[in-house]
Amino acid sequence: MEKDKVVLAFSGGLDTSICVPLLREHYGFDEVVTVAVDVGQPEGEVQRATEMGRMLADRHYTIDVKEVFVSDYIVPSIKANGSYEGYPMGTALARPLIAEEIVRVAEKEGAGAIAHGCTGKGNDQLRFDFIFRAAGYEIVAPMREMNLTREWEIRYAEEHDIPVSVAKDRPYSIDENCWTRSIEGGMLENPAHHPPEDIYAWTVAPEDAPDTVECVEIEFEKGVPVALNGEMLSGLTLIRRLNLIGGRNGVGRNDMIEDRILGLKAREIYEHPAATVLLAAHRDLEHLVLTRHELAFKRIVDERWSELGYMGLVHEPLFHALNAFINTTQERVSGTVDVGLYKGSVRVLGRSSLSGLYSDDLVSFDSCALDQSHAVGFSNYYGLQARLLKSLKKQ
Repeated sequence: MEKDKVVLAFSGGLDTSICVPLLREHYGFDEVVTVAVDVGQPEGEVQRATEMGRMLADRHYTIDVKEVFVSDYIVPSIKANGSYEGYPMGTALARPLIAEEIVRVAEKEGAGAIAHGCTGKGNDQLRFDFIFRAAGYEIVAPMREMNLTREWEIRYAEEHDIPVSVAKDRPYSIDENCWTRSIEGGMLENPAHHPPEDIYAWTVAPEDAPDTVECVEIEFEKGVPVALNGEMLSGLTLIRRLNLIGGRNGVGRNDMIEDRILGLKAREIYEHPAATVLLAAHRDLEHLVLTRHELAFKRIVDERWSELGYMGLVHEPLFHALNAFINTTQERVSGTVDVGLYKGSVRVLGRSSLSGLYSDDLVSFDSCALDQSHAVGFSNYYGLQARLLKSLKKQ
């Protein structure tokens, strides 16, 4: 293991780009290896990261894990109805996978340390550090260790002739993968500021969406979305296609105050059309096929799963145990859900499943399959203790 060699988690953006010279000048590393991990960023962004890495670092890797991200991270999140404080998680899901790929390169390179460009105020530092420390690596984080500001970084990049795409008058920090897109920073840090429409890339404004409802049929097999409008698709293709469909109908925007792991409140803006639609459909299908007690307990499990997922604690034993329970429930979550998309809203129009616990014969007002008179005895005991207490209070 070479202590003078460091592997840097690299996006090609401002933070990670200036990390390369900082790791040499400030930390004294002789060799810097950059790694860009493709989890569904725009093709141009991946290409830029590759070009920047080759230009700035001693050696660069670009690794495509989009399919793994969908199968091993997004699919479990769908099964768990993964959402944190009301929005579908995306960035949090990708970080552990990216970190694991960085570790593999560090092992291959025989590096003594791993670096990242996370600040000391956000969540990603913890998600990365958890994986890197578990693998036994020294961690170098120039942004937080040097207490750098974004303005300082821009000046430093200019002084070192590093081309960056962030303008001083529009200093947004954007993170994107195939599941979600987040926008933060700059004027958006003021929670009272109304975000300009040009920050959005995946969704049209709801008021500009079509004036007619667009209907979509989604088929699930064991909790996994497998078909869209009757066409069997790979997970990645289905998500990308549904991002386009949902986006043109203004579906999948969140502008919220989020509680970060450190306790800081932050203004976060997200776009996630496919995630919004799929989670709504999946939850609805679960209500058709799972029992009342399964649903009640699974809501607790889903919330705990989402919290651990948000924190990036994917190696926490409880996380594995929760996944085991969730996977058991999903054995029966197969069927189709029809949804209507209209000006930012998602409405379930119908659902069907061979495993459905719904019986139209039993529930119909026009059926005698159940003898209604049998309910009289049940009604006599219903709420008995509360009735007794109420009578005592009257005495």
